[in-house]
Amino acid sequence: MLFPVALPLILAAIAFALPGQRQRPPVLLAGAALHSLGVLLFWLRPPAPQLDGWLALDAPGKLVLTVTSLLFLACAVYAQGYLERRIDRDNRVFVGGLLVLLSAMTVVALSQHLGLLWVAIEITTLSTAPLIYFNHNALSLEAAWKYLLVCSLGIALALLGTFFLALSSAGPGGPHSLLVSDLVSAGPMLSRPWVRAAFVFLLVGYGTKMGLAPLHSWKPDAYGEAPGILGAILSGGVTSLAFLALVRILHVSIAAGEGRFARESLVGMGLLSMALAAVFMVGQRDFKRMLAYSSVEHMGILALGAGLGGAAASGAFFHVVANGLTKGVLFLAAGNIHRAFGSKLTDRVRGAAVRLPLSGPLFLAGFLAITGSPPFAPFFSELAILNGAFLGGHTVVGGLFLAFLAVIFVGMGTTVLGVVQGEPPEDGWNPALGDSPLTAGPPLALMAGVLVLGLWVPRGLMALFDSAASLIGG
Repeated sequence: MLFPVALPLILAAIAFALPGQRQRPPVLLAGAALHSLGVLLFWLRPPAPQLDGWLALDAPGKLVLTVTSLLFLACAVYAQGYLERRIDRDNRVFVGGLLVLLSAMTVVALSQHLGLLWVAIEITTLSTAPLIYFNHNALSLEAAWKYLLVCSLGIALALLGTFFLALSSAGPGGPHSLLVSDLVSAGPMLSRPWVRAAFVFLLVGYGTKMGLAPLHSWKPDAYGEAPGILGAILSGGVTSLAFLALVRILHVSIAAGEGRFARESLVGMGLLSMALAAVFMVGQRDFKRMLAYSSVEHMGILALGAGLGGAAASGAFFHVVANGLTKGVLFLAAGNIHRAFGSKLTDRVRGAAVRLPLSGPLFLAGFLAITGSPPFAPFFSELAILNGAFLGGHTVVGGLFLAFLAVIFVGMGTTVLGVVQGEPPEDGWNPALGDSPLTAGPPLALMAGVLVLGLWVPRGLMALFDSAASLIGG
């Protein structure tokens, strides 16, 4: 079990030590490939808990770890072409930082101890901030500092919530432990006021890391200025891990008798996130910032599904996979378009399907998928959440869910169609910045996965969705 944690750290040290620009990207690819191999072995032979149960692979962790590993592998392949085109930029910190981030994300997925979970999520923040500054300009520096300060503040609040959860178990009969299994087993003996206070602080803390509204202020700048590789990993991987942290806290809250309060809080923040995304996506001129608001929307959908419970909870875990893969398509294709046109503003970008015959249509297909169009996977995951809302008697919530999806479809579609259609400007075009197998192949492979999961979901994967949902009343 320690292999996928230790290996990226070892390779990160090697990447930092290597002197050559072209020597480091293959190290990143090797780390991603070996990590995916380790995750595959977890599927074939589930590992036993280690470190006295602090690290264990349960259904939600297995699901999020798999999505994260596949997405990181696609981004590592993409990085081979991307970094070759950015050979003028020192990639030591970028490659080494990505490998440290991979190790920290793995610890988050495996962690069953809330203290270790907090430490690992904080490491993801510290290792990501320098990567946002890869372009070394004023806007990327501002975005990096905003990300670091806002997320660190959120994580500090999450630490306070973790302390409150420890206090809830400190009374007579309490487990005196921060292991999730111990807290759940001793649920009725936990102090409910302390559990409720802990959930509020942890929701704000990890909700900031997810980018739930109104805690999302770092997202538009970070996603807008970071390389497409990092945007894909943040939007499809790191935020999903923050959702996993909230799932563990919800599991404990339900066991302690505070499930109703926790669920209503998640539903409220989920709807607020979708509403805010709908407002800011209409008339958006920056297509990378548009993707940031799309991430706010889909983190809201995850919170909504977990909060509703029942069939919606299973749909939420399906949506972790669907959203993660589709965001990889969108951010990698958007990075190709941004680089080819030298701009991310719709005033200067048009005709991407002509100039980039793979990335342009992929950006359009990714838009159709992420907005819930059939036959792509997000359609079925969102349908499961909507179905769970109506079956559970939450008619108003289901109606608002549909209304927000409709507004977002129109707003996002206006921006995407403006980028993809039309005749591209004649000036500023460098054929060397067009599609290549290494930059267009990974989003194409991810798009194929999104389509396949819309047409057919393996029985084992469906069982995993249900098993993960059962922990939070699904």
